[in-house]
Amino acid sequence: MSIAQRNARIDVLRGVSILLVLFHHFNIAYPLKDTVPATIFATPVVQAIARNGNYGVTIFFVISGYLMTANTLRRWGRLDAIDARRFYALRAWRILPCMFLLLAMVSLLAALGGTLFQNRGFGEPPLPMWMTALASLTFWMNVLIAQHGWVNYPLGVLWSLSVEGVFYLAFPVVCLTLRRPLFIGAFCLLFIVAGPLYRLAHQGDEGGFLYAYLACFDGIAIGCCTAILVARGTHPWISTRWLQCMTILAMALLYLCWPISRSNVLGVTAMALGTALLLAGASGKTVAARSAGYSFLAFCGGLSYEIYLFHLIVLGLMRTAIPPITASSEVKLGLLAGYLICSLGVACAVARFFSRPFNPLARE
Repeated sequence: MSIAQRNARIDVLRGVSILLVLFHHFNIAYPLKDTVPATIFATPVVQAIARNGNYGVTIFFVISGYLMTANTLRRWGRLDAIDARRFYALRAWRILPCMFLLLAMVSLLAALGGTLFQNRGFGEPPLPMWMTALASLTFWMNVLIAQHGWVNYPLGVLWSLSVEGVFYLAFPVVCLTLRRPLFIGAFCLLFIVAGPLYRLAHQGDEGGFLYAYLACFDGIAIGCCTAILVARGTHPWISTRWLQCMTILAMALLYLCWPISRSNVLGVTAMALGTALLLAGASGKTVAARSAGYSFLAFCGGLSYEIYLFHLIVLGLMRTAIPPITASSEVKLGLLAGYLICSLGVACAVARFFSRPFNPLARE
């Protein structure tokens, strides 16, 4: 999506999602449960926000499916008119340059002796760097993680790119084969039904219920179906303030009240459907920022891909310089602020000098 065509409300939703992911990863690196009771980190609400960052990725999946389908309809008018070669080229120009940069940075830091940037074995010989790089570029990092654990700290984020990448590869084939939106929607419905069933069958296996293809495809499929329905016209009640507010409230309650380890079977589906309602309500609306907070969230959403890819490099360097065991509650507050600022700064630099020059045609 070009900068002129960006939807501020969708960017705000992306901004919320990426900040949830960042906070979740900070909590893993510097556990907030170890802070003293007098700090804000010790409050139940903050603890609940920190534990469920994977739901932020669920929201991303729905947005990806929605934009992939909506932009296909915008560019070619019909799903069965998709130009597969151009679709793949646009996706490659958006995804691969930043991924190559990430792999180069991680490899350099590993060669310089950074332990957190090297592959780890967890009781078995570490996998070679070429294998994690290959898994990253060919979209099976999630499979590698399920089989061998978190083999490389900063490259772990690429599990979600693997899920999206496989769906991207299949999307033009499905559109050109099934052709009619009804059949394409029915195909997506298979994944929507299979998702909770797969998660139910893999309870107790984090690599299964959180990171496997079939555990995540339902979110992207829900996004695709939402775009198809929006293209056919939506009823005005979908964008009414009361429905949007009730949807946000329900998503917030789901997020805060149950850990994803217990709520994932239907929770992921519910979070995805809530996101779909928000997207349907935001369709066609390019509302200008109404407050500093709104502007900040939209800004983060516009940089969400760069933030997501590179924030663990910032956190890895921080963990190397200040080991979590040595960080007091007061130090953690300063580290969190520095981590967020540096992650945004790195993302801005990557976008300004690298990803946008490589990607003049599409920003999805």
